[in-house]
Amino acid sequence: MGKSVILVGCGNMGYAMLKGWIAAGKLASKDATVIEPNAGLRARAAALGVTVAENADALAAGADMIVFAVKPQVVRDVAPAYARFADGATFVSVLAGTGTATFEEILGRNAAIMRCMPNTPAAIGKGMMVLFSNRNVTDEAKNFAEELLATSGAVTTIDNEELMDAVTAVSGSGPAYIFHFIECLTAAGEKAGLPAETAKLLAMQTVYGAASLAKESNDEPGRLREQVTSPNGTTAAALSVFMDENRLLDLVSDAVEAAKKRSIELGK
Repeated sequence: MGKSVILVGCGNMGYAMLKGWIAAGKLASKDATVIEPNAGLRARAAALGVTVAENADALAAGADMIVFAVKPQVVRDVAPAYARFADGATFVSVLAGTGTATFEEILGRNAAIMRCMPNTPAAIGKGMMVLFSNRNVTDEAKNFAEELLATSGAVTTIDNEELMDAVTAVSGSGPAYIFHFIECLTAAGEKAGLPAETAKLLAMQTVYGAASLAKESNDEPGRLREQVTSPNGTTAAALSVFMDENRLLDLVSDAVEAAKKRSIELGK
């Protein structure tokens, strides 16, 4: 018998994860239940062949894993209804800025709780998923969670939950940094004389191609940069602007530190 999952909240992130689990064969439709108050979102989930319900009152039993994919501000309203399943279930939260202590307070100190920080590329199976588990989570549950989440992208784990603020600052917020860089590179291309659509295509494909090469290559990013950079060439001229006095490094470090600080503030 396959493992069962209850997905609480089936908005864009929840639905993308659910589709990935089923498409990859990691979860059978018959073993999935979606709890979603929005009728339209319930109908969308039902089309995948899963059981759907408006709220937890419809649940006669729990599941091996209960995944919370709701807005952080409603967690104290939503989560208590699942405390009755704490003895047999592992809870997984994909809520930003919500620590395991909050769930232990709601679900009980003995509840098995995993916290996941995904990012938006998870919606197309190219996300970065970072997991932290409290002391009650079994190795079997960890393995199952990692198998499910791997359908949405790369998965790694951390042992210190305090690192989630740094994770948020790097991979959680990181896609926005890349999107802004694409915007800037596009604008710079237009300023250099390229038609708008051409500049946009060049910027997007260059970032996509370079990131893909960095991921697939055995060489470190610094080595790949050196391979592109001919002495006294055009790339060297551009990099001198970025790298003089660690200009870009300092800027990115300041940005990540600002995001980390805000993540800490929001988590209080």
